[in-house]
Amino acid sequence: MQKVFINKLKDFVGQEVTLQGWLFNKRSSGKIRFVILRDGTGYVQCVFFKGNVSEEIFEMADKIGQESSIIVTGKVKEDARQVGGVEIDATGLIVIQDAKDYPITPKEHGPEFLLDNRHLWLRSKKQVAIMRIRHRIIKAIRDFFDERDFVLMDPPILTPNAVEGTSTLFETPYFDLGNAYLTQSGQLYAEAGAMAHGKVYTFGPTFRAEKSKTKRHLTEFWMCEPEVAFADLNDDMNLAESMLEYIVQTVLKERAEELKILERDTSKLEKVVRPFPRISYDEAVEILHKNGVNFEWGNDFGAPDETVIVQQFDRPVMVHRYPAEVKAFYMKRDPENPKVALAVDVLAPEGYGEIIGGSQREDSLDELLSRIKEHNLPQEVFEWYLDLRRYGTVPHAGFGIGLERTVSWICGLDHLREAIPFPRMIYRNTP
Repeated sequence: MQKVFINKLKDFVGQEVTLQGWLFNKRSSGKIRFVILRDGTGYVQCVFFKGNVSEEIFEMADKIGQESSIIVTGKVKEDARQVGGVEIDATGLIVIQDAKDYPITPKEHGPEFLLDNRHLWLRSKKQVAIMRIRHRIIKAIRDFFDERDFVLMDPPILTPNAVEGTSTLFETPYFDLGNAYLTQSGQLYAEAGAMAHGKVYTFGPTFRAEKSKTKRHLTEFWMCEPEVAFADLNDDMNLAESMLEYIVQTVLKERAEELKILERDTSKLEKVVRPFPRISYDEAVEILHKNGVNFEWGNDFGAPDETVIVQQFDRPVMVHRYPAEVKAFYMKRDPENPKVALAVDVLAPEGYGEIIGGSQREDSLDELLSRIKEHNLPQEVFEWYLDLRRYGTVPHAGFGIGLERTVSWICGLDHLREAIPFPRMIYRNTP
């Protein structure tokens, strides 16, 4: 008898198959036992009729506990009422392990309990849907760049210095060389890659030691960072816009069932098509003032400010040319207005905040040296980075997209902690 995965059952209608998985749910009705089996690819109802199986199997189907590991054999039958359009007319049941007192039950559990049991919570229907969407977003990002001849560059996770603020670094002893730091970004290394390959992207974990308890922050998260030689801010915005449209439309097409499980309002995602509105920082400040927000020019936007701005639009909005003082040292100043940087943040709709941050990079050696001094950064640790301006410097630009914020937005989640398998926050590093 063929071993089959649930998501392939439609190809085996009328055939006897073997399914391996876990008991997701069960119920009884007189001489019938209904067992919902999950195997990671989907869910299927297995129907045990009293006369079709032994008394032992019939009783076993009623007694096994939630999340017991089981093997079910039976015939695949079409049933349009069921998820997946099929069910199993069961003829056999083998219990690998009968799980008792599974801690996560259909009743309401608090977030701390669920996070303590994250290793089990991941099996829940909504969490499975989120992780499958996360997987498809990752693949969409890779497909987008791979199809456009970008080269994947893997930057180091242990670095000798900060990319941005030194106060948000995780420090660790590094043999006889002093201290090393968990990376905040792969961007500086991506710039080196772009000078070798023209178009590159990095994709990996990054770390921020910010003592933030907001629902938008994790201490460990994943980020994709493309970098393109011979590109300016406008090229950067075009690339970010195209990528976001590609990601969202791919998920809508290929993860419709998972979005339905999450009860996501997909009509809002369907509007994520180019072109996106592009407004300057000055225009964004005007929006805040018109909506009664007391905001001072020169500050960075907080979460409430971003929410007010995106409420004026029905798709992601790109805010560009921020005050240079609130942006990183490597961002190029606008030649027409040196007070602002050629930077862009892409704000997601529905109050999900910044999901992309990027800029045109400073390509002048003298200007970059000046920025390093202004930020009181040690020049010696950036000598390799300065070499990129000494030998063949060109205009170039890039951005970083936060994976978990993107997952959170597309899935419509209340908190970033559900967008990653095992969240790390300032008050949690387990399980």
